[in-house]
Formats: sequence, C-alpha cells, structure tokens
Amino acid sequence: MFALQPEMKIFSGTANRPLAQRICDYIGAPLGQATISSFPDGETYVRIEENIRGRDVFIIQPTCPPTNDHLMELLIMVDAARRASADRITAVIPFFGYARQDRKDQPRVPITAKLIANLLNAAGVSRVLTMDLHAQQVQGFFDIPVDHLYSMPVLIKYLRKKLTRKTVVVSPDVGGLKMASAYSQALRAGLAIVAKERRSATETEALYVIGEVEECDVLLADDLTETAGTLTSAARILKERGALDIYAAVAHAVLVDVALPRLQKSEIKELVTTNSIPVRTIEGFSVQVQCVSELLGEGMKRIHNDESVSSLFKIDNGKT
Repeated sequence: MFALQPEMKIFSGTANRPLAQRICDYIGAPLGQATISSFPDGETYVRIEENIRGRDVFIIQPTCPPTNDHLMELLIMVDAARRASADRITAVIPFFGYARQDRKDQPRVPITAKLIANLLNAAGVSRVLTMDLHAQQVQGFFDIPVDHLYSMPVLIKYLRKKLTRKTVVVSPDVGGLKMASAYSQALRAGLAIVAKERRSATETEALYVIGEVEECDVLLADDLTETAGTLTSAARILKERGALDIYAAVAHAVLVDVALPRLQKSEIKELVTTNSIPVRTIEGFSVQVQCVSELLGEGMKRIHNDESVSSLFKIDNGKT
C-alpha cells in the first residue's frame, strides 16, 4: 500500500501577501490562517490558526526591507509550525536578503548569508525554495535541499514583444556576465559589458564599455537593483556610446528612496521586474511588473508531490 500524501498547507508572512494569494490561486489551495502582530515593544507574535499536524507546510516570505523584521517573522513562523507538528516545512523565499554578504572580502567581516542559512536550518526548515540568488554559492551554505528558480523565462516573454529592433544585452558589471549571456542567447541578441568602479555603498561609476552598442536598443540585465546606481551609471555611458532605447530587466527591484530620483532622471526608458517583492511606483517612470506566481506555484506543487523541479531551472533559449 502507498502512504497518503500529507495535505498541503500554505501560509504567508506580511512581506508580500498579494503574491502569496496569487500563488494559492494558481495552486488551487486556500491561504492558511495565521495571526501575525507585534507587541508594544516591537517583538513579533505569531499564532497559526488551524491544525497543521502532519501537514506539508509552505511559508511564503521574501526577506525584503525591512529585512530584519521580515526575516525574524519567517523564523518565528517556522518555529510555530515545527512546534505544531508539521510533517515538513518549506520556506518559500522569492527574494533572499543578505545574499550579497556571501564571502569574507575584508578582514573581520561576517559571512551573513551563511548565518541566515544556519538560522533557517536551526528554526526547523526542511527545504528552501528561492529565486534568482545574487550568488549561487549561497545554495551550498545550506545543509538542507535548496530549489533555485530563475525569473528569466517570465521576463523574456515580455521582453521578446518589447525589443523588436536590433538589440544588445549589456551586463552592468563583470559579475553579471553569465546572466547577461543567458539573456542574449534567449533574445538572439548581441552581448556587451560595462566595467564599473564602486565608490561607496550607494555610488558607482561606469568606466568603459566592452562591446558595440551604437544604433542598437540595449537591455541592461541584472539580478537586483537597490539604489539604481549601477544601472543608471551604465545607462549614461551606453547613451554616450550611441545606444538607442535603454531598458533594464532585474529580478528583484529593491528600490530604496535614493533610487527613485535616479531612475526618473536616467537614460533608462523602462524597468522590467517581477513581483518577488512589493514594487514601488515611480512617478513619470515606466515600471513593468511581471508575475512569478505560476513559476513559484509550480515549484511548490512539484515539491509537494515529490516530483522533479529541475525543468523549472532551465532557461528557455527558444521562442515562446
């Protein structure tokens, strides 16, 4: 006799409930009831309002700003589910905060991404589902399975309709070359790189362009933008090199206050991103948000049914 599959239960923190609801609509399962509030001193309170004993529990919570609050909320929800005797707990983290702190590049600094992996493991997470990690080696920081999805197939569907002229995909820095190369193959476009120098945590300067962009539309491809310094600096030098319309495609638009006026004044015509986190609107600037609920929902269904998720990792280089 085959054992019955544990019932699937989906819960959401407060970081991005609209995305969690869309994922539930795709899967065809209700969003679980949980009370999440704060005590007067700022401590987080969580109570799961339904029976999850023996259930396959998924907790959806990107760790976007305020990062520490959302991370702590996720850890507390996991602990609540573990103490309620959940059979398995999968943390669905569309945007994994702290992923940029993935190595010891200066004396006496932490590897915070590894610390976060340890915290999730200690809290009781059985598996992690995430998307577009800033550094893929973060997967190796976990001693539990990590399923890493890519938003590029979702963004490409929109970009293929938008980019109708001769196009060059540009990596705004050397580290993003692999991602830019994947976009260039999928769009059958050229490839170029902007070399930059970081002046501070919020300031970068584009130094030179490797590749030809004159009389071409340009797509700047990156995994995330926070201050928009790298993107806008790259767009400026690309325009000087004769680029036509400049678009930016990023998986996670973590737009802090300083990013808004930069984008408004920039040479970028449109920012294309996902709803992995709540995206801020920018007056007078075009932001196109593509929904990743089906991508994440399909990953969750396959994890629940113990099916292969590997086909969702693949980047479609053909036509849709």
